[in-house]
Amino acid sequence: MDYVIEMLNIRKEFPGIVANDNITLQLKPGEIHALLGENGAGKSTLMNVLFGLYQPEKGEIKVKGKPVRITDPNVANDLGIGMVHQHFMLVDRFTVTENIILGKETTKGGKIDIKKAENEVREISERYGLAVDPQAKISDISVGMQQRVEILKTLYRGAEILIFDEPTAVLTPQEIKELIQIMKTLIKEGKSIILITHKLKEIMEVCDRVTVIRKGVGIGTVNVSETNPNELASLMVGREVTFKTDKTESKPQQNVLDIKGLKVKDSRGLGVINNLSLQVRAGEIVGIAGVDGNGQTELIEAITGLRKSESGSIKLNGKEIMNLVPRKVTESGVGHIPQDRHKHGLVLDFPIGENMVLQTYYKSPFSKSGVLNFKEIYRKAKTLIKEFDVRTPSEYTLARALSGGNQQKAIIGREIDRDPDLLIAAQPTRGLDVGAIEYIHKRLIEQRDNGKAVLLISFELDEIMNVSDRIAVIYEGEIVAVVNPKETTEQELGLLMAGSKRKEAGGENHV
Repeated sequence: MDYVIEMLNIRKEFPGIVANDNITLQLKPGEIHALLGENGAGKSTLMNVLFGLYQPEKGEIKVKGKPVRITDPNVANDLGIGMVHQHFMLVDRFTVTENIILGKETTKGGKIDIKKAENEVREISERYGLAVDPQAKISDISVGMQQRVEILKTLYRGAEILIFDEPTAVLTPQEIKELIQIMKTLIKEGKSIILITHKLKEIMEVCDRVTVIRKGVGIGTVNVSETNPNELASLMVGREVTFKTDKTESKPQQNVLDIKGLKVKDSRGLGVINNLSLQVRAGEIVGIAGVDGNGQTELIEAITGLRKSESGSIKLNGKEIMNLVPRKVTESGVGHIPQDRHKHGLVLDFPIGENMVLQTYYKSPFSKSGVLNFKEIYRKAKTLIKEFDVRTPSEYTLARALSGGNQQKAIIGREIDRDPDLLIAAQPTRGLDVGAIEYIHKRLIEQRDNGKAVLLISFELDEIMNVSDRIAVIYEGEIVAVVNPKETTEQELGLLMAGSKRKEAGGENHV
């Protein structure tokens, strides 16, 4: 059998940890091959070895049957290997074309021939159905478009083998569909793809074979046509995983969050929340379902004090909290798991231990007369790390060195430990594997069962259906319906989310 890529018995170590323990991965020409594993299993590390960002301690890499040494990404590019990173490597102020040719500029008389480059980019974009405007500025285009620019960047450099690292983690359902189409087109054009993911649905839909890694060890390779999501989940986590969330009936009590007639503008000064009303009661989880861009972000920012509201009212336990500064909102009993854990959840260059007290560092026992007590801070961090199963070499490890799932567990631990009356969970499982998702859902339900109010915002419909006790559908900045998850379907929710039918919420669903 001819393979385009063979990674044989690869071993990669970091101080105190074996990230890849003798892993073998073989890619056939023209296939989409999934690399599946939990957060922190070693998937990205293995691909960073293939792309020349890391050097392995042991093992051999062959490209089209020939042994190679990939000492840096330029060598990988020359061998026809391109990588689309999870966190895009783009310059915001540059245009699409400027980003694509960066480092590979074609010059004419000592000057960059931008027109020629734009034409080449347009041609590649049309050939692969990427529909990208070569002259657009990166800061003006959507996340999905930015990802296409990353794909174009690899194709422009002549990549035959493409590595996609968690490509759907930041995309809306619509963009995911489009990406899957793009991947199928790439295969038709003779490319081969390695897809790092832990979304089982996508593997079943688009991949030919899947190699599973667990805690840095290769578990094996299976044909997708001969497996199913449950089997893949157990291979990945090492135990049975339940996809259905176990929970009892909710016993809602008094209103904790009461929003009436809220109006909020976006950063461009346009009205984005229009006369929105919503209640969340103690002892229930209210899920907000909606297509991205219908005001979810602005709603969270308005509640948490990160954005000014124009008018209306936001009450917590009967007290007005609208337009209070974030610390006052937090102190009044709001916990916030932000949708972007890197931007708003953690200080990545601080140790994980210090991140655990970001909301409480100024209080006793962590601080006295403005002086931090690091002994107490790290003692507290150690307790939370243990309680919330945050897998980290130590509490002194920098937050950026942890996997996404463990970063998320740290944030959840920090917020839940403060015992807030209202917990806002925005995209709490974005980019996480089934094991971590199961854990986080359990924790949210636990909060509900402890008589807390939980507001869940997610683009994952099955998460909203599974975890919520009531679902509020947001469309163009308004709550257009409140439905009971037991009495609705994904189809009905989809229609409501698209604004094609409104449902008056009456009775117990009082909006």
